[in-house]
Amino acid sequence: MNTTPDPLHDSPAPDRLDHLRRTCADAGPEVMLDALAASLAEQRRWHALFDARLMQARVAVGLSPVGSPGDIPAAVRDRFDERSLAACREVGWPLLDEGQVAAAWMYLRAATDPVEVSAKLEPLALAAAADENDEESSRKLQEILGIALWEGVDPALGISLVLRTQGTCNAITTYEQAVSRLPATRQRPAAGVLVAHLHAEVSANLVRDLEHRGCSLPALPASIPALLAAAGDGPAGLYADVSHVQSVLRIARLCDDEPTIRRAWELATYASRLPADVVYPGEPPFENVGEASRLFYGSQLGIDADKAVRFFRTAAATAEPGAGALPCDTLVLLLTRLKRPAEALHAAIARPRDDGMPSPLQAAGALPSLVDLAAESGEWELLRRASSDRGDEITFAASLIAEYQKNQGNRGPQV
Repeated sequence: MNTTPDPLHDSPAPDRLDHLRRTCADAGPEVMLDALAASLAEQRRWHALFDARLMQARVAVGLSPVGSPGDIPAAVRDRFDERSLAACREVGWPLLDEGQVAAAWMYLRAATDPVEVSAKLEPLALAAAADENDEESSRKLQEILGIALWEGVDPALGISLVLRTQGTCNAITTYEQAVSRLPATRQRPAAGVLVAHLHAEVSANLVRDLEHRGCSLPALPASIPALLAAAGDGPAGLYADVSHVQSVLRIARLCDDEPTIRRAWELATYASRLPADVVYPGEPPFENVGEASRLFYGSQLGIDADKAVRFFRTAAATAEPGAGALPCDTLVLLLTRLKRPAEALHAAIARPRDDGMPSPLQAAGALPSLVDLAAESGEWELLRRASSDRGDEITFAASLIAEYQKNQGNRGPQV
């Protein structure tokens, strides 16, 4: 342990200021600011430490310690920015460790990868959630939710916290407001959390109902279809809020991992057995949410794949003009996931051009590009003919470059 006295920390305020004066005169501003920064860090005065480091950065590149820097050369600006970002990290991480989440993010948002911040948020959230009735813990939870959800640092953690503290309805609403605006890759973990939560809810309620009725239970844990089979034929009971089931089945369309797809298929199997008078019509091609979702997710598990393709191909071909792009985009996504890129390319090229707003799948970036589909299928000329017909020089040129690069790669390095 360092027992050397710190004259800036251990002395009365007038003496500390005098020490700064003497250090600046004897050793220069840089040494003085280093001593000041060390003292502020020991006192855990993180905001003041940032101010000191920012002043030090300005002095190091030849700027005045305060005021507007004005127009400065690019090289000087780069050096100043580098030191400023280092200062953000120096104060941001200890603030986060202390649970000052919002204050920490103010510094870290520009200086770190959000993934690094996310790794530290979860243990903070678990600790705060364990004592959520405490005022300080409640504050931390709200700040973590704000960063995780509204800043997009860890949507899955944010949705998990909302589920724990506010319930399924609020979690779905929060997903729609905060998470659905993110790219598909960022949405998928949060969507998976919702699917897993509702799957567990339906399964648990089904088991309780079967036990109450004295039915013979399959070996547990059992799938929802197995539990439904044990319940007998006929409509299923209401084991979860129907609107929650249908919303989660819609949200899950972005997911592409096998466990989530399987859970979604099981939920869809349940939804397809709900009484007709309690379900809500969905948007094309999911007017019958349960049955269409059962085909969509089941086909990705090898269940009735050809039947599903026929269903969604017919839905895309017969969609009303005002139905938007979702029928066609669903077909493209499904064919892509079934590893049928040539068919997916044909479907994508047939997509209406005057369909107004993009579908949620397209807006989230869940669909492959036409060039990617051509590369997977080898249907370069099909894409070029379509590009020519549409006057789309960009896609035409991109296909030429992509094919050239792929051919060069296949030949290996040129000696």
